[in-house]
Amino acid sequence: MTRRVLAAGVAAILLLGACSGGGREEPETDAATGYTIAFITHETPGDTFWDKVRSGAQQAAADQKVDLKYSNDPDAGRQAVLIQQAVDSKVQGIATTLVTPDALAGSVKAATAAGIPVVGLNAGIDQYKELGALMYFGSDETVAGTSLGERIAAAGAKHPLCVIHQTGSVALEARCAGVKSAVPGTENLQVNGADDAAVTSTLQAKLAQDKTIDYVVTLGAPIALDAIKAGGTAKLVTFDLNQETAQLIKDGKIEFAIDQQPYVQGYLAVTSLYLYLKNGNDIGGGRPVLTGPSFVDKSNIDTILPYTQKNTR
Repeated sequence: MTRRVLAAGVAAILLLGACSGGGREEPETDAATGYTIAFITHETPGDTFWDKVRSGAQQAAADQKVDLKYSNDPDAGRQAVLIQQAVDSKVQGIATTLVTPDALAGSVKAATAAGIPVVGLNAGIDQYKELGALMYFGSDETVAGTSLGERIAAAGAKHPLCVIHQTGSVALEARCAGVKSAVPGTENLQVNGADDAAVTSTLQAKLAQDKTIDYVVTLGAPIALDAIKAGGTAKLVTFDLNQETAQLIKDGKIEFAIDQQPYVQGYLAVTSLYLYLKNGNDIGGGRPVLTGPSFVDKSNIDTILPYTQKNTR
């Protein structure tokens, strides 16, 4: 009789252990949250910078189990339409670049009026609050431009050429204004960043016409590659990275780059909306969260180059 009781007790314990997984039920870890987040940028197709932004956003969506709806259009009016369409589809949150804040103001305010939280990223650091965005993730472009200008001024720059590749971009204008604040001889040049061949030919003509230009400052990695093709004797510095520009820094053909960590911008924008929807969190405490600027040059390129190959820097 004692043996039967003991055997029954052992069997019950084993059954309990098998059912409970160690005494407690494990929570589900792969269920979707039910949140749908629209992620809308002014990406120009083919610009490697936006591959990193999108990659960060997609990783955050996977980590937080949210449904991410990515769309983009470099035309300000059409980007505003994309935001309005997200509002109409009743998404739970919107992350958007604010490179042309005046053109986007109506659609962003329509989102906030509908009770949809909006966060800004990449551009619009000085305008995001007045548009109604809750948080912002990106670089302070004036600080970034000034930092670049101070560095090349210390190296002897007198007449930099600052190449603006998108008309009306408040971020790009701020970068060049920052450079000019440190190097008064800075000259701006407007080009069409969607046409690499045209960028190269415009730069070739300008550099041939004015031999006093001592630095070319490009505001995006693909434009830096166009500047390499343009040739000339001016030194080259750039904003932003891709695998090719990182290798050119290592090879000494680009002096340095200013990195604003686009992967982080995408990741934090999505994560911040998830935390706001789930828990009412406000990242940044009412201030923008800065992802840059930081310098990438020969002193640290060996560390950063492998990340560019993975499309995360």
